[in-house]
Amino acid sequence: MSTEKSPIWAILSLVVAVITLSFSPILTRITENELGPYATIFNRFWITSLALILGNFIRILWDKRSDSPPTTAKEVYTAKDFFYLFLIASFDSACLVTWAWSLTKTSVAHSNLLHNTTPIFAFLGGWLLLSQCFNRRFLIGTIVALGGTFIIGFQDFHIEGDTLIGDSVALLSAIFYAAVLLVTEQLRVKFGTTTILIWNSIFSCLLLLPCALIFEDRLLPASLSGWLSVIGLGLLCNLIGGGALFYSLKQFSSSFVSLIMLLEPIIAAVLAWAIFAEQLNFLNGLTFLVVLSGIYFAKSGSPLDDSLTP
Repeated sequence: MSTEKSPIWAILSLVVAVITLSFSPILTRITENELGPYATIFNRFWITSLALILGNFIRILWDKRSDSPPTTAKEVYTAKDFFYLFLIASFDSACLVTWAWSLTKTSVAHSNLLHNTTPIFAFLGGWLLLSQCFNRRFLIGTIVALGGTFIIGFQDFHIEGDTLIGDSVALLSAIFYAAVLLVTEQLRVKFGTTTILIWNSIFSCLLLLPCALIFEDRLLPASLSGWLSVIGLGLLCNLIGGGALFYSLKQFSSSFVSLIMLLEPIIAAVLAWAIFAEQLNFLNGLTFLVVLSGIYFAKSGSPLDDSLTP
């Protein structure tokens, strides 16, 4: 069985995506001690682009040295393909910049809570634009899982007037994130994960560089911790996490993937406990069980089965 058509590999890729992308808010917060949101995300993408280009160059040299045929078939692009590739880069850049900006204007709890409303917008987009249908079990499971993430977010959630802008921007990032998943789901019908990642990174760099030069005082990190943080964002979150996420969209619908990503703030809480010695309590454990129960209930609905490619 081809790995592209194996649901086992898709499930494993989702697990990898959840774990690696959970580092994103922590690394972003560290990086923003030195850089603004545009510079932070620009560095994230150019590091990913460089890694992908070097990886492809090494693969080509290896193929030539071993006299083996190319490991990937030549892909033919249409104007519509380039439009979608540019569109996903625009949405992804907007998502990450607005999320990074929200972290400078509001608390991590506020930002994570609102950013993780992505499934709502993914469902709406899938229903309105892609004619996707969701049965009752799937919708109930989604509501339960969303409720679980709200539990962990509301622990530190306080309504404050001066955080309204940050909260609004975090909600906007959720809309962009849903758009990224919906467009990627369509691109995965034709293109491989690496192709989408390369074009997404290159287009995002071109979009973000002018903004970073105009609006930021500093383009590159000045300290070792800053460099380690942006390298972590580029390699761990974008290359590994983003690649695993895009790969899973060959097998699963954007709606189901966005639902699984609700585990991200829970993993982030565990990482905060391990890295920053933040306390975990009974409510954190309850949240984990509630989210898992919601996902399991939603998994038994037809959208997961329908999202598997034949």
